[in-house]
This record gives sequence, structure tokens and C-alpha cells, in this order.
Amino acid sequence: MRIVGPVHRPAPAILLMASFESSAGKNAAENAAASTKGTPLIGQHALLRQILTIAERVARTDASVLIGGESGTGKELIARQVHAFSRRANAPFIPVNCGAIPAELLESELFGHEKGSFTGAIASRQGMFQLADSGTIFLDEIAEMRLDLQAKLLRVLQEHEIRPVGADRTVRVDFRVVAATNKDLKQLVEKNLFREDLYYRLAVIPVHMPALRERRSDVPLLVQHFLAEHNRRHSETPVTIAEDAMVYLWEYDWPGNVRELENLIERMVILADENRIRLADLPPYVRSFISEKKHPKPILTDDGFDLQQAVEDFEMGLIDEALRRTGGNKQQAARLLGLKRTTLVAKLRRVREGPPTAGDLDGDDDGEMQGETA
Repeated sequence: MRIVGPVHRPAPAILLMASFESSAGKNAAENAAASTKGTPLIGQHALLRQILTIAERVARTDASVLIGGESGTGKELIARQVHAFSRRANAPFIPVNCGAIPAELLESELFGHEKGSFTGAIASRQGMFQLADSGTIFLDEIAEMRLDLQAKLLRVLQEHEIRPVGADRTVRVDFRVVAATNKDLKQLVEKNLFREDLYYRLAVIPVHMPALRERRSDVPLLVQHFLAEHNRRHSETPVTIAEDAMVYLWEYDWPGNVRELENLIERMVILADENRIRLADLPPYVRSFISEKKHPKPILTDDGFDLQQAVEDFEMGLIDEALRRTGGNKQQAARLLGLKRTTLVAKLRRVREGPPTAGDLDGDDDGEMQGETA
């Protein structure tokens, strides 16, 4: 399948749907194979393919992996993929969110504790590293870990031995570590907020997950995947999506990435009227984002401003949008804009070819369907 790269203006809906249809069979086959080894990743973009290749190669070793990228890009899915392709695939995969556990409890959570080692420790308890014995431990939001605990973690990674809180002995553990962060650890190292030696210990194999806006060609695939998933959960009659709505989803920048897209599709499936997600059903922030992206707010600078050109650009933007919504039908587009058809045609001619002639304003033009009247 030819990879459809990012675009800077709305891609035709036909192209988006064709991209999905031509790759759906191949993608489904790949996901079916992947599902036997771990959670599948949805996408055909070259960036994602490259990451999956790296994950499969590094899985053959016990090298530490550090996965970077924005929140919601699927860092844990890559970690699970590394685990699934490794010799440890039949052993536990233990995820730990270092940012969600209070700092004073994180050491006990990771390494375990002995009975009576602190207030509330009414019994001995194994830590996550012990639970991950023979398997993989995934340390998410590693940048949130305190410096003193970073030093202890470094020793654990070096010696593969842990000391539970309150214990006078060490316990040997066989594990593979994969860490993830949405922050720039190199900058944190420079600011003395993250240990340099721990950074290099974790980043033997660095992997960067691309933002969804960097692999827009995967948006239709993800939309169809989440539609199918949430149709099964929430809808007796399958909910579909209109082509113009898909165009807007393609163009939106998705600051919350794949997680944001899934949440939106679930909401749209639940709230859809007549089992169809239309452009008007999309949240205002998605629709306004596209409008602002195509027509950025003009700024008056000390060098002055071309007001006439700005007005013309704004006018043509609205005309283009009206024509897109009506499939190129000038009569319907003019009605949306509150214009006569002849006025709309005159404006289009002025931009494309210069002043219109009398003949330009009569009858059909540009091969429009017969039967359209002025």
C-alpha cells in the first residue's frame, strides 16, 4: 500500500476512504497476527512501521528501552509489543505509573516491604519488580521519580537485585525494563532533575513515538477501528461516519493523540443520530480548528496590513467551504452564502480568470449538472 503522507489542506474524502479500504485487509491480517503476541497497533504509516521493526529487533535482547513521545501516542502499546515478541512473552508484563503513585509509597510499590517496616505495613508484600520476575516491568512517567529513588533504581538495574523496605537482605530478580516519558529527559538531566547515569542506563534503545498529527494517514484506519470497537459496545445498529466529517478528523491536530481520538469516537457513537456521524456532530473545537487553520486570524503589525487582500482571502475561504459542502454545486453554495448564483460565479471568475463576461453569468458553467438554475 502506498503510504499517504501528512497534508497541509483538507484531503479529499474519497482519498481518505480509499486509503482505508485499500489497506484495511492487509492491516487486519497484520493485527490478527500481532494479537496472538500482544496488543496490536493500528496504522500503516512509515514512522509506525519503523518503530515496530525496532521493537521486534530489540525484543530479541534484554536491552533496556526508553520510549518518548507525547501523552496518548501509545507508548505502553509499544512496550507491550517489545514484551510480546521477546523470550519473556509468557511471563508477566507489569506496568507501573510512577507519576500516579505518591512519592513516599513508590519505593515500597516497586521493591516491596517487610511487615512493620512503616506505619500501615501490617504484612510483608512483594513489589512490582518481584512480580515481574522472568518478565518485563514497564516504568511509565519515569521522569516523575524522585532523585533519591532514582539512585536506588539505578543500582537495581545494574545488579538485578532489590532490597524490600525494612529488609536486611537482597532478592535477586530476573526482569527486563522498559521505561516511558512524555518529557525531555536530556533537558531534565541538564537541570539536575534526572540522573545522567540512570538516563543512559535506560536509554540503551531510545524510541520516539510520533504524534498522531505526524502520521495523519493512519487517522481513517484508527477511526474505523474505534468505530467497530465501540459499535460492539454501545450500538445495536452500526454507526458510520460521513466523508466530510472524516476530512475534518484527518486535518485536526489531535493534541491528545490516539487517546483523544478514541474518546471522541466513543462519544460520537453513543450520541449519534440516525447512526451517522456528520460534520455538524463534531465538537465545535474540531470544526473551529479547521477554520482557523485555513484562515488564521490576521495580525496588524508596524509594517501595516493589506486589508483588501485579507477580505478577499476570507471571502474565498467561505466560498471554497460552501462549494466543498455542496459537492461543487454553485446553486446550493450560493444559497448557503446568501448570494445569487450569478454573484457567486462572478466572484469565482474574478479570482480565477479576471473580470467575467456576460456569457459567464448565463446558464451552467464549468460543466455543472444540467438543471441547475440561476
